[in-house]
Amino acid sequence: MSDKDHNQSYQLDVSHNETQTSQFLLLGISEDSSLQPFLFGLFLSMYLVTVLGNLLMILATISDSHLHTPMYLFLSNLSFADICFTSTSIPKMLVNIQIQSKVITYEGCITQVYFFIVFGVLDNVILDVMAYDHFVAICHPLQYMVIINLRVCGYLVLGSWITAALNSLLQTLTGLRLSFCTDLEIPHFVCDLNQLVLLACSDTFVNDMVMYFAAVLLGGGPLAGILYSYANVVSRLRSPQNLQVAVSDVCRDWLILGPEYHQRYSINVFSDERDSGNTTARRLKQQRVLVKFVGI
Repeated sequence: MSDKDHNQSYQLDVSHNETQTSQFLLLGISEDSSLQPFLFGLFLSMYLVTVLGNLLMILATISDSHLHTPMYLFLSNLSFADICFTSTSIPKMLVNIQIQSKVITYEGCITQVYFFIVFGVLDNVILDVMAYDHFVAICHPLQYMVIINLRVCGYLVLGSWITAALNSLLQTLTGLRLSFCTDLEIPHFVCDLNQLVLLACSDTFVNDMVMYFAAVLLGGGPLAGILYSYANVVSRLRSPQNLQVAVSDVCRDWLILGPEYHQRYSINVFSDERDSGNTTARRLKQQRVLVKFVGI
């Protein structure tokens, strides 16, 4: 057989393998079977605490008319985003542990990718909106009701949802063009677009550019806004008591943002070597688990 015929045969084989992708394997946190009952109980309890805590916040905001303010409107949306973010991945992981299966269908994986990105980005954007709300309330108290009125609040919340949805839709659509061969193991407990790109045997240039652009715009943008807002808030405060409250707000938000930004940029921006992708993902796996529950 000539080299040309051999290459054509190889390409046909690859194309055949690419069209047969119907499921992936989520390797999870640990492959040790003796740890599975412990992990199931641990994550089930953490998931329930996360959902119930955020749900109580939403119900309290709705039921108490004194809490019908911009800050609690944003906080309710943040709580809802946190519930949906954890619900995107944890229930599937619990089911996989219970039935001792690591399989997720291609359609289920793509759906998980979409909502994982939506609610992850929504968290960041709403935190940026809340930082802006604090900035206006403290730095421009006399104009607060004019600047942050009901209409503006609605626009800010709607804009946050639209931004997160469009970004996720764009990244998911670019992910649909990926083709896969034989390596379908995802070294994580959730379908992550970064890992799908690393597993792809087709050209991923477009996916890389979209992910890098989204990381800079929707990661660096809210980060810069939060830094600017809180820097101005802290600089305007003179009372030690007020300064303590502001610092506590900053620390609370950074407990959420710090680990999340670190893990996203570690994979999205700095981990671009295909041959070391799985190693990087395994090293950050436990870190990313903590990120999902750091808001507890």
